[in-house]
Order: sequence, then C-alpha cells, then structure tokens
Amino acid sequence: ETRFPPEPNGYLHIGHAKSICLNFGIANKYHGGSTSGSRRHLRFEDTNPTKEEVEFVESIKRDVQWLGFDWGQHLYYTSDYFDKLYEYAVELIKKGKAFVCHLNPNEVRGYRGTLTEPGKNSPYRDRLIEDNLELFEGMRRGEFEEGECSLRAKIDMSSPNLNMRDPVLYRIIKNQIHHRTLNLTYTVMSKRKLKELVTGGHVTGWDDPRMPTISGLRRRGYTPEAIRKFCEVIGVSKANSVVDIALLEHCLREDLNLRAPRVMAVLNPLRVVIDNYPEDKYEELDAENNPEDPDMGSRKITFGRVIYIEQNDFCEQPPKKFFRLSPGQEVRLKHAYYIKCAAVIKDEEGKVVEIHCTYDPETKGGWSKDGRRVLGTLHWVSAQRAIPAEVRLYSSLFVKPNPEEVEDLNPNSLIKCTALVEPHLAKAEIGNRYQFLRHGYFCVDIDSTPDMPVFNQTVALKDSWAKVAR
Repeated sequence: ETRFPPEPNGYLHIGHAKSICLNFGIANKYHGGSTSGSRRHLRFEDTNPTKEEVEFVESIKRDVQWLGFDWGQHLYYTSDYFDKLYEYAVELIKKGKAFVCHLNPNEVRGYRGTLTEPGKNSPYRDRLIEDNLELFEGMRRGEFEEGECSLRAKIDMSSPNLNMRDPVLYRIIKNQIHHRTLNLTYTVMSKRKLKELVTGGHVTGWDDPRMPTISGLRRRGYTPEAIRKFCEVIGVSKANSVVDIALLEHCLREDLNLRAPRVMAVLNPLRVVIDNYPEDKYEELDAENNPEDPDMGSRKITFGRVIYIEQNDFCEQPPKKFFRLSPGQEVRLKHAYYIKCAAVIKDEEGKVVEIHCTYDPETKGGWSKDGRRVLGTLHWVSAQRAIPAEVRLYSSLFVKPNPEEVEDLNPNSLIKCTALVEPHLAKAEIGNRYQFLRHGYFCVDIDSTPDMPVFNQTVALKDSWAKVAR
C-alpha cells in the first residue's frame, strides 16, 4: 500500500508532484497499474479547517488524475478518523494499558534494552490513570514541547521483539519530517508565499502559468509525462535540495519535441513583398507537421506575393555571420522558396516597414537544383491567410535564483504581443500544444476565442536560464 497525504490548504505545486510520482509510481511499478494486489491511497490531512477549502480538495484530486494516477476507491480524510483514534487512546489509558511518559527519545532507547538484555520499565509507567488522562489532554492542547513526553502502550519490556517494549502511540512533533520535497530556482514553493502572490494580485490566480502549481504548469502547457520524467530523474533525497529549473524544462522539451505539431507564427511582423511573384497568384505548399513523427502527416500552407517575417530576421547593415535577410542576401523561406532582398522601405523616422524581394521559382520546397548553398532559413506567414493571435511570453517569476520577498519579483515575467499565425490555429482546442518554429513550444490558453486565439509560451527551444544566470 502507498499513499499521498496532502493538506488541502492550497494548490499542489511541482514539489508535491515528486511525492505523488514516488508513492503512486511505486505501486504502479510493482503491480503494473493494476489495483489488484496493491492499494493507492489519497488521504487528505484535513486537520486545520481554518485553512482548508473545497476548492483545494477538488484541485488536488484533479491534479493527481492529470498526472496519470488513480486512487480507485481509496479516498480518505484524516478528519474522519482523528477523533476515533483519540478515543481509542483515551480508552487504553482508562483501562490502564497506556501511559504518558516523560522520558526523552534518547532515554526511551536506553530503557528499551537490547536483543540479549531485557528493558527497564519507565519511572512513569505506574502513573495514576487520572494523571495520564490529564497529561494526554495537555499533549493534545499543545502544552508540551517536542520530545518532552509521549503516550506509550503498556506491553512487556522483556519482549523478544524490541518493537513491543512499550511502544510509542502518540508523540509531539512540531515540524514533522517526511521525505524531502524539492525547490526550484527562480520560484517559491511555500504555500504561504504562493498564496501571497495570489491574494496580492501579483499573479492572476493559482493557475497562472507563471506559478509552480500543477494547475499553473498544466495551463502553461506542461505534460504529465514530462513532470513524471523530471521526478524520476531527480530521485528521492533525505535533505532539502534546490533543483535548477533548466532540468525540468529539459524534460519538457524532450517530450514536446516528439508530440507537438510544428506551425509558423510571426511575433513581430515585418511586411515582405515579392516583386516578381504574380499579384493574383496563390499556391498551396506542403509542410510536414512533425519531422520526429512522420505519422503526424502534413498540412497545406498558402504562399503569395505578400508575406510577413520576423522584424529581427532582417538587418540593413548586418554584422558578421548574420545569415538572415539583408540587402543582396539570399535566404530560404521554410517549405517555400529562396528569396533575395532587393529594396528597403522606411517610414519618416527611418524605421524599416517593408522589404521588397525577388524569388527563385526553381527553388520550390526550399531547395535549389543547382546546389547553391543558402545558410539562413526563415519562418513566415501569408499576409492573405494569417490570423492575429495573442501570444503570452513568460520568463522567470523572480529575478533571483533563490527569492525571498515580493521585492524579488520580475516585473517583466509576462509580455503580451499580437502575432500572426497560420489560419487553422483559429480552431485549435484549449490545451493543444504546438512548436512555433524557431520560437519554442506554446499551448492554447483557456482565454482563447474563435476570433482571437491565445497562446501561452510553454518553454523556449533552447535553455534560456544559462543566459539569465550569467
């Protein structure tokens, strides 16, 4: 039997995922996911009603299921049994079968004896029942410090089984120690601090994509497979540890690379006119959906005389080794043709607003018959068919690797922009994940509408945290 015992006083975060994957994962590993021969308990430690809400209970159940685990019929609440357990303890005291002992833990071990020598009775073993009842109630009220006293069963200090030599039934633990959860760089895991972010209006809610909650990660586009893999990689430790967020993102990239369809999206559009392409002509080109998985097939993309590319894919006076578009430079348009910059149009302030190019009709599909070498490949969208979309770009919630206060919040952790994307994304379902070519992985947000799809940046194509650290 394994169990995950959360306290329902907040949303689960990535640290809890480690515990969930450990406890439910062990049962799955040795019983193949079958409920026969094993039991997976979800037990809510709902012993502090002032901090608990039904919302948190439901979110925890939803998160555990999303991670791929099932507790079957074994959903329990500690509050359903706590009074009964206490009553049993009181009954044992009244029957003279339990007593409150003021030996500290080291003294208890010394009195226990060894495998070859019997133990000694505690000097508190023969206390009056009335005194034991009063002291036990004091333990319940928190009148004693950790380790100051305990409730022990009266069994036999000469038992050959050392565990039966007046074992402890109740002890006082101010700070209970479980196997350690984890901390990630550039975020916080404390439920108190996470709640402050929500109530202080620093994030939009517990499921804000910048939050390390499982709900936030799911909304941002994380997959349960990636989180389970991450928990497997970091393993179990007895000490608190801080794990670089780059490791979590690496697990995510590995997973999304295999499952995310590729699409083209231009976040900062620059208009490009192909002068030698017919004005009234449009053609449908083939584009593969995922080179890692041929079974995902292909789609049609529209090419015409006017397209959009990224503003930073053009430079009028390029530095050395700039392989993107510049005057006289030839580049490849993904899935389309080679183009060469012929002219630059600027506004009154000198800003480039339009590029005029020529294309080579013999390079359809992005390859030349004469074998000439083109180093730069740009993504693009059709001016006629592309649709607008809101794109939310996320960076670290905090500016420090080990944040402490709200003052450490990153004021630029969310940047919104209006992008141009392929038209079929207007029908993308909430939660669908895509790779925006040359940008990263994105997920359709719950705020999406048919007229304005919204995409959350899930993770960049490359590790951006190394740059942040430098």
